[in-house]
Amino acid sequence: MRTIIATISIALFIASHACGAEIAPPRKDEHYDVVIYGGTSAGVAAAVQVRRLGKTVLLIEPRGHLGGLTISGLGMTDSGNKSVIGGISREFYQRVKRKYDDPANWKWQQPDQFRGYAPDSDAQWTFEPHIAEAVFAEMLDEAEVPALKRIQVMQLSKSDTGAISGLFLSDGRVVTGGAYIDATYEGDLMAMAGVTTTVGREANATYGETLNGIQTARAVSHQFTHQVDPYITPGDPSSGLLPGINKTPGGADGTADGLLQAYNYRLCITDVKENQRPFEKPVGYDERDHELLLRNFEAGDMRLPLAISMMPNRKTDVNNNFAVSTDWIGMNHDYAEANASDRAAFEARLKTYTHGLMWTLANHPRVPEKIRNEVSRWGWAKDEWQGPDWWNYWPYVREARRMVSDYVHTELDCRRLRDCPDPVGMGSYNMDSHHCQRYVTAEGFVRNEGDVQVSPGGPYLVSYRAIVPRKSECPNLLVPVCLSARTSRMARSAWSRSS
Repeated sequence: MRTIIATISIALFIASHACGAEIAPPRKDEHYDVVIYGGTSAGVAAAVQVRRLGKTVLLIEPRGHLGGLTISGLGMTDSGNKSVIGGISREFYQRVKRKYDDPANWKWQQPDQFRGYAPDSDAQWTFEPHIAEAVFAEMLDEAEVPALKRIQVMQLSKSDTGAISGLFLSDGRVVTGGAYIDATYEGDLMAMAGVTTTVGREANATYGETLNGIQTARAVSHQFTHQVDPYITPGDPSSGLLPGINKTPGGADGTADGLLQAYNYRLCITDVKENQRPFEKPVGYDERDHELLLRNFEAGDMRLPLAISMMPNRKTDVNNNFAVSTDWIGMNHDYAEANASDRAAFEARLKTYTHGLMWTLANHPRVPEKIRNEVSRWGWAKDEWQGPDWWNYWPYVREARRMVSDYVHTELDCRRLRDCPDPVGMGSYNMDSHHCQRYVTAEGFVRNEGDVQVSPGGPYLVSYRAIVPRKSECPNLLVPVCLSARTSRMARSAWSRSS
């Protein structure tokens, strides 16, 4: 529901901040009614909605594509109650459905062979990355949205009231707007604007919750089921710990820390041989990065550590599953506030880890033969993300910075334990957070920490106050992605997401 929040709030916001210029191609020192930073699905939806309201808009994205995680492998929508999804979010899925109504878009299988396709449905919730990108491109073209790609905001200026008065871009351009939207996954614009932000987990006591902070007792999913040694030299603590493992969880359950839930790449693989790139050992492969995986197999955990969800045309959205998988646990804690080059370096390391994981599962002699045979059936889908730098456009940034506003969306909102007089959207998906770290138990074995999966018990409302800064901070900014919400996917569960 990032897109729902972004689009519903536009109408409320523009009325008091927009100034009504006519649409034109972007050029130096130009003014727009709304300037959006971040070409995620929320940014795309917000830009389309601004144009449909008859206002001018500029969409700015540091990467080379528009659509965020929705075009980067996340084709398995964790939607909860689908009746909650409306507006441009639902329109996106309806347009995806119309794409798959066209026989030309079924190259590697027939539509009746894919159970996610229902001819009589108004929408389709599973899709290939290139289909999602095509839908977003059509929506942007129809709305005549000007977009700048591979452009960063380098700095901004503010007025005496704290409002943003202009953005200085990496191409030398200066753009101004009546209103601004931070639709990045990292909250970069709001941080530049001096809006109060936070990173990591609050204590349960901070907002009167039960699911915040460190979580060892609840961390029963995606967990080790056998005793696995955490030390470089098994049985020898003096040899040090394997990568990503801490000596302790760092505190008692429910206490605060600065940790982020793990990131991964959502993998688009296929079992169609004619459309496969092989799982090759990547340059920079380090077996130590996968030693925990190998020891977990040797300890007796014979589960396939991949969640494989089928997409059309015999492709997939592969997500993390079980104890050691695609989530690179404990490695992303500096990402949220890192600069662009450091983030790019992290993404390169995550790519190496991910390629190394798949090669290891398919080829390493310490991997059980049954697992090797299963993974070897698959390969990267070579008709996705084509080009010399072939790979996902975005990693799965599950959380980064979060705004701290006058209102913070918490567990109380998801459980409907307090009223929301000013709803701007709805959510229904689980309160769902992935593991944040690995640690050594008192018995001397490795364990994952942080996973929370609790149903909210039904749809709930999201307050408009959660997407605007404090009244004393930046009055012309909206933050629909890194909204004011307690840590992890308490915010994500509020989005009923389309990205």
